[in-house]
Amino acid sequence: MRLLLSVLGVLSVALLVLGVWWFVEHSVARGLSLTAATEQSESRLFHRDAMAATFAIYGHMVLGGLLTLLAPLQLLAPVRRWWPRLHHVLGYSVAALALATGAGGLVYIALEGTIGGPLMSLGFGLYGLLLILAAIRTVQLARRRDPAHRAWAGRLVILALGSWFFRMQYGLWHAFTGGIATADDFSGLFDRIQVFAFYLPHLAIFELVRLLWRPRRRQAVLSSA
Repeated sequence: MRLLLSVLGVLSVALLVLGVWWFVEHSVARGLSLTAATEQSESRLFHRDAMAATFAIYGHMVLGGLLTLLAPLQLLAPVRRWWPRLHHVLGYSVAALALATGAGGLVYIALEGTIGGPLMSLGFGLYGLLLILAAIRTVQLARRRDPAHRAWAGRLVILALGSWFFRMQYGLWHAFTGGIATADDFSGLFDRIQVFAFYLPHLAIFELVRLLWRPRRRQAVLSSA
């Protein structure tokens, strides 16, 4: 049974990595296009008169893409069990990428704001702060060998997938509704909800599953004692 669960887990993570690959490729390529003439002339993210903000957001895209790719690999139970050193290296790498990605986004918001105005800046700013918090707590607790680090690692993975969730939710919304309640300047009702909905509901579901799963695990342990 344990082997079957491990195989299913590996397959699930593999499907997730394949699912996020298009975003990883787009995000990293877009971030590396900083020096391209077309990017500099056409992108609203490029600010020749504010290069600190520009480097912050393009670095955010490159590192965020790598974060999205590596974070799901931390879910692989066989790696944790059979190659703990690799798991630790990946964990530190994910945490470092999360810190840098979150910091880059926060620097850009502080210097330039967001196209959606104060509400989007608030939503994205909270996301960046939570990403940084999850990275710090995961590493702190892991270094203490505290089992609570697994819960924080789960939150970190969810937040690491936030940018992918953001685009997937927009894609599904446009596919099923034609994009109602959205606008180019992100002033639509769906836009205003989405600035929080790409990460808070996913975190809430994770906490609910943990709450429901905990009594079952405790009962299983007592039954086997």
